[in-house]
Amino acid sequence: MPDSGGAGPVDVPAQGDSQVRVFGVPPRDGAPPAEIVEGFLEALTSDEADYAMARKYLTDEASEGWQPGSATTVLADGPNRDPDRTSNDRDGGGFTYGLTGRKIATINAKRAYESDEGPYAETLHLTKQKGKDGDEWRIEDLPEGVVLGESDFKRIYLSVNKYYFASRSSSDGDSAGQAPLVADPVYVRKRIDPVTQSVKSLLEGPTDWLNPVVSSRFPTGTALKKGTKSLSPDDQNRLKVPLNRKADGIRQDRCVNMAAQLFFTLQDLTSTGIEEIELQRSNGSRLCALDADQADGVAPHHTAGTLAYQYFVDDKGQLVRMPKNGDDVEPVSGPFGAGEQEFRTVAVSRAEDRAAGVSNDGNSLFVGSLLAGGSLERTKVRSKAKKEEDRLTAPSWDGRGDLWVADQDPENPRLLWLPEGEGAPTEVRVAGLGDGRIKSVRVSADGARVALLVEDEGTVSLKVGRVEREGTPDEPVVDVRELRLAAPQMEEVTAMSWAGGSRLVVVGKEAGGVQQLRYVQSDGSVSLGPTLPGLTGATEIAASEDDRLPLVAHSEDGIVRLAQGANWRTVLKEGSAPVYPG
Repeated sequence: MPDSGGAGPVDVPAQGDSQVRVFGVPPRDGAPPAEIVEGFLEALTSDEADYAMARKYLTDEASEGWQPGSATTVLADGPNRDPDRTSNDRDGGGFTYGLTGRKIATINAKRAYESDEGPYAETLHLTKQKGKDGDEWRIEDLPEGVVLGESDFKRIYLSVNKYYFASRSSSDGDSAGQAPLVADPVYVRKRIDPVTQSVKSLLEGPTDWLNPVVSSRFPTGTALKKGTKSLSPDDQNRLKVPLNRKADGIRQDRCVNMAAQLFFTLQDLTSTGIEEIELQRSNGSRLCALDADQADGVAPHHTAGTLAYQYFVDDKGQLVRMPKNGDDVEPVSGPFGAGEQEFRTVAVSRAEDRAAGVSNDGNSLFVGSLLAGGSLERTKVRSKAKKEEDRLTAPSWDGRGDLWVADQDPENPRLLWLPEGEGAPTEVRVAGLGDGRIKSVRVSADGARVALLVEDEGTVSLKVGRVEREGTPDEPVVDVRELRLAAPQMEEVTAMSWAGGSRLVVVGKEAGGVQQLRYVQSDGSVSLGPTLPGLTGATEIAASEDDRLPLVAHSEDGIVRLAQGANWRTVLKEGSAPVYPG
């Protein structure tokens, strides 16, 4: 150790970049049942691909039947010993060990995260098995899969977005264009070859929740070529992916789409990124290749760098904008900035050529052009609620060019959809909403998912549903199904916005806590993204799918903006309803 010299700063790697690895130890000769169980649970947290050390604590028969990949149970506390269910068997030939904890989630066989709160109570049964130097205690009966504490889960697992194409329906018509890619979040073990795990998961198909509204361009049964153990990019960041015979005869245009699915799935899994994906036939010949520039043309939802402005409503009820990286505020062109109508909330189309706005009294929805000389039209959407605060929510455009808005009328709450923002609105059926009332609507860029703030019995929670489209262009049918909590940790959610393929930023409170801002995943897990600085009295929040662009919010200080690595900064004292296109 040095005993002189000056002190200097030391760069400490973030937790996610830590190179510390955990490995289990084999059972000690003659170890009692409690030690066997503790050693097994510790081995479950190790960085071994095949859980070889954990299997040493099982009987031969139990090891053969145990499938650790079938499920992972995540506990907020535990697993803890349950003395009331821990005892010797009456005949003395076995030992039962009880485990308890508070369950918060399950990772299923398809690697999907499912919020699953409730008590955890399971048992392990041990018996004597002949060893080299006599009988040894081993586990012969155990719960399905793996059980982990939350801290170990965060250390071991990594959230990855797989990408599939949004399914086309007959109600889309002929002008729907190229189907966008939809993010399908799964969890892989971050230190066990995450690239290969992610490719295998993508080829296995979408998770059950998303499956009804997406499709894969990979033919059914496509897998990695037999014998492929690991995939890694070369020194020029090119990745070769050998496939089995199912993909041998694929057309070039379909192959390019397949490569795009892989490209965006893997783009954040290596430190230097992927520059090119090459798909290979079963005989090793080249099937097709796709580089970074080509991938952007195949994936219409990836709009990073194309957004020009951020928008909000000024103190006169007019739509104004500011450059994405500047502070100059100016009125928009066309009727939304000309003072023809006052608005309290707005939404700007993703092409930034149209806007929708709710009148200052919350009664009517308008749609118009953002071009000089454009017209403003009052849609057929009306709210009959007596109180202004019970009328229309802020509207939201999806990536297909369709418009969404909710009517909060307690007598007739509705979620409404206007194809291309025109014509008579279609009422959207929301399965599982019950007596809840929608307070806010934000549709994902791909149009396959919708985030809703739902008020039920005085509490507002964030739920994400799957958007299913059926019917015909003349008689479309739109449903939202399988609502799931996206921020189960928060007791009350005030505002939210999509902030990536499967990520949202939320403003809310935990039980007994103060208001905070946090990133969450659409599957209900907590995003391991950057910690957001606090903001006093935030009531609205806006984010872009491009995480390089700043957050914009409405708080007690007015319109404020948060750039990467900075603190919140006031842009304008007067204003409300900040939005990015969408």
